Amino acid sequence: MNIPQELLYTREHEWIRLEGRKATIGITDFAQSQLGDVVFVELPAAGAAITSGQAFSVVESVKAVSDIFAPVSGVIVTVNEMLADQPELVNQDPYGEGWIAVVELPENAVLEGLLSSGDYVKMVAEGGH
Repeated sequence: MNIPQELLYTREHEWIRLEGRKATIGITDFAQSQLGDVVFVELPAAGAAITSGQAFSVVESVKAVSDIFAPVSGVIVTVNEMLADQPELVNQDPYGEGWIAVVELPENAVLEGLLSSGDYVKMVAEGGH
C-alpha cells in the first residue's frame, strides 16, 4: 500500500498536500483499492466554499458511491477536469494525476484531526477506520 510520508490524511481516507495556503485533496490508495474501478467523479465547482468534515465531491465505482469529505475548510480554486473523461486516474495515480481539487485556505486555517502518514498506516492496519 502506497502512503506518501509528506502528506496528511483523514480518517475517511482523504489525503491533503499543503503548499502554503493551497491544499490539494484526493483519496488515498487504500480508499481507491476498497472502491474498485472508479467510473465517475462528481467534481465540486471552482469558487465553492467547503467546510471541513462536509462532503464536497462524490466518487462512483463499480462497487459503491462514496462521498468525499473535505479535510479542511476553504474555497475551491481548481478542480481536476481530467477526471471528467478519465475517472480511472483515481485508481491509477491517486496521489498524482488522480487528485480531485485544490483549496485555498483562509489565513487563520485550523488543521484539526489530520493524521500523519505513520498514524494513517496504523489506523489502516487496525481495520481501516
